[in-house]
Amino acid sequence: MKIKSQRDFWSGLLFIVVGAAFAWGATEYSFGSSAKPGPGYFPFGLGVLLSVLGALVLFGALTIEARDGDPVGPFAWRPLLVVVGSIVLFGALLPRLGLVVALPALIIVAALASDEFHWKDALISSVVLTLAAT
Repeated sequence: MKIKSQRDFWSGLLFIVVGAAFAWGATEYSFGSSAKPGPGYFPFGLGVLLSVLGALVLFGALTIEARDGDPVGPFAWRPLLVVVGSIVLFGALLPRLGLVVALPALIIVAALASDEFHWKDALISSVVLTLAAT
């Protein structure tokens, strides 16, 4: 079997894995019933739905010829590490300095991950989102 779109193939596979992990994790909670759902009902349903969506994307990647069937490029480690680092920074700053300092720090540091970073845009976003959050 030939992969006709590598992007869709890997996306579908990732959806299936993440959805199955959430559905499996939700089995630790009580389900309840449809009339009175328990804490595991919603995450289990979302996990199954995500896995089904992933299966459809994966099926399309194996059967439908795509124009963007180019190979997936190298993994973008820098943006991933910058965004994860900004979340860690937010978690460290929030209890010590509060939301008004931690949220703009999160937004500005996460924006640094983009190739299209502009200070003006990051500052406007941080002010607007901080005002909305407070």
